[in-house]
Amino acid sequence: MQFTVSFVKLFFEGIYLISPILSFLVAIILILGQIVGRHESWKPFDAAYWSFITATTVGYGDMQPVSRSSRILSVLIAMTGLILSGIVVAIALNAATISFNRLDDAERLKSKYEELRK
Repeated sequence: MQFTVSFVKLFFEGIYLISPILSFLVAIILILGQIVGRHESWKPFDAAYWSFITATTVGYGDMQPVSRSSRILSVLIAMTGLILSGIVVAIALNAATISFNRLDDAERLKSKYEELRK
């Protein structure tokens, strides 16, 4: 439980600290998605949906850009999504590493304390 609490706390602290960059990347994805949506005559919500499906590389295939410029922008959306995902994974990995180190240190202290009590 101690590891989980530490991980969640560190993860959300990391997300908070990097939130300006994450917000910028999300805005880029939304803006590019709306541009593609206008080229493809999609509704704004459909364009936002498509842009995040593309950015997360899920790609259901239910909506596909037809024009060349829209396809180029879809590649940019996918690349931006990979950067966004990579940052979130890096924050999670950092939080897990620190939490494991803290847990390991706590276990070592506990075992040393028990040895001293004997």
